Amino acid sequence: MTTLYLLMLIGGCLVALGLVAGLYSSRLGFSHLLVFLCVGMLAGVDGPLGLPFDDYKLAFGVGNLALALILLDGGLRTPAKTLRAGLLPASLLATVGVALTSAIAGAAAMWALDLDWRHGLLLGAVIASTDAAAVFAQLGGDRAALPHRLSATIEVESGLNDPMAVFLVLSLIALIKAPDSGGADLLALFAHHAGWGAAIGLGAGLLLAWGLHRLPLDEHRQGLTALLLAAAGLVVFALAGLVDASAFVAVYLFGLVLAQRARRTVRAALPALDGYTWLAQAGLFLLLGLLVTPHDLLRLAGPALAVAAALMLVARPLAVVLCLAPLRFPWREQLMVAAVGLRGAVPIVLAVYPVMAGIEGAYRFFDVAFVVVLSSLLLQGPALGALARALGLNGSSKGG
Repeated sequence: MTTLYLLMLIGGCLVALGLVAGLYSSRLGFSHLLVFLCVGMLAGVDGPLGLPFDDYKLAFGVGNLALALILLDGGLRTPAKTLRAGLLPASLLATVGVALTSAIAGAAAMWALDLDWRHGLLLGAVIASTDAAAVFAQLGGDRAALPHRLSATIEVESGLNDPMAVFLVLSLIALIKAPDSGGADLLALFAHHAGWGAAIGLGAGLLLAWGLHRLPLDEHRQGLTALLLAAAGLVVFALAGLVDASAFVAVYLFGLVLAQRARRTVRAALPALDGYTWLAQAGLFLLLGLLVTPHDLLRLAGPALAVAAALMLVARPLAVVLCLAPLRFPWREQLMVAAVGLRGAVPIVLAVYPVMAGIEGAYRFFDVAFVVVLSSLLLQGPALGALARALGLNGSSKGG
């Protein structure tokens, strides 16, 4: 019991410290998520507390649990008009855009880290997708001030692009471990993952929406409703994973369907569900901060920063232009979408996949992904408000 109490004491103190520090850091434009990462690093092996932690399996499990809740929350908060306005451009960014970003960032990783093409592309895929938690947390209420199609594209893309990144990571791991696997096999795998993930998410969403209308839930039971939604989301996520489908697609679409089909019930539960999502984010980022070893980061700082620069300044902007220019997005909005490509927990969690698969040198991927995320949250996040004002996108063109 003493060990349990100590773990509860340390965990509670770290979460509380991160929350309080985040309240002040947000005034400077820094995300709460960045604060939780830093608190975890300070508590880790190189910090004052010196807590040793290297359990990648635990981080993998907690990461998937947290991402399930984060994506569910994102889907539940997406209204129908946002989905309609942003679906086409967001779908392009979440598929073609992620693939292009992965390829360009992978080429930079090959040069900066002296990797062969398969390992370089794998690292590019790990860091290719934007993170729903980071984007939602950074923009917050400012999303409402952006032009509707722009904010809808940003919001829907951040929830849709994780499955493509997961598919690319798993495919490249399979290619490294079995070089003779063919492209047709990978396409069949993608169709299976995406198709069954979509079917499970849509079907479960319709079923639960039907059930919610028949349950005795009212405005006095928001906490119970939120717990029911969270539990159902985890069931959908787990079920999709058990049949080797895309759990990310399933849980996000599950949330989207519920948001449209059971709007009143979902809306009443969102404040309570927000607490679960924040707890999941806080726990995940603290754990990821504990997992990293800062003195190892210093050895890779130069190459990792080069990869981060290529990602933010070349790969993401080029992918955005190629996807959005044909849809006649103004150049100012293209620039804003490129800048909002924040990285968060997803790349760090995806970096655990190669480690668990036993890929040679995969521990470096985790360190590089961590540097990329830190760079994104430190440099991109605080500049978003000023950039929106400089581009005239902070409300002056709201109907655009």
